[in-house]
Amino acid sequence: MTNEPPPTSARLAAPAAADTVVREIHIEASPETVWEFFVDPEKVVRWKGVATEIDLRPGGRRWLDMHGDRDIAVGEHTVIDPPHHIGFTWGWEGDDLVPPGSSTVDVYLTPQGTGTLVRLEHSGLPDAEQCEKHGAGWTHYLGRLEVAAVGGDPGPDAFAEPPAE
Repeated sequence: MTNEPPPTSARLAAPAAADTVVREIHIEASPETVWEFFVDPEKVVRWKGVATEIDLRPGGRRWLDMHGDRDIAVGEHTVIDPPHHIGFTWGWEGDDLVPPGSSTVDVYLTPQGTGTLVRLEHSGLPDAEQCEKHGAGWTHYLGRLEVAAVGGDPGPDAFAEPPAE
C-alpha cells in the first residue's frame, strides 16, 4: 500500500485576494450529501482528521484534531445555510502565524450536472507561504472528500504521518 494521496480533480481557482486560497472540485454527489461531509462528525473524519466536535450554529465551536496528538484546528461557525454554504473561522492551536479563529473558510456547494461544484475559499492567511501550505492541504483533503462523498474509502491519510524524528 502506498501513502500517495488519492487522485483528485481539485483545481486551483483564481483567488479573490492575495491572502486567499481558492479551490474547486466537482463531486458526483448531491449538495445534500456533500454537506453532510462538512457537518456530521462521523463523516468529517472519513476524509479529514481523527476527531472533531461541531456545534452547528452561528458562533458554535468547530474543533478538529488532525492527527491524534498534534495539529488541532479551532474556529467558530460564521455561516450555516444548508446545503449551500458553510463558513467558519480557522486556525491552529499553538500557532502564532495562524492562531485559532484568525482566518476564515467558506465552502459553497452548487448543483452542477449530476453532482456538486464545491468551491472552498480560505481567506485571511498572513502571507504567501501560509497560502501555499494551506492550499496544498485543501487540495489534498478535497481529493479525499471526493472519494468519501461517493461512498469510497480514501485510505490512510499521507498527511497524518508522524513527523520524521
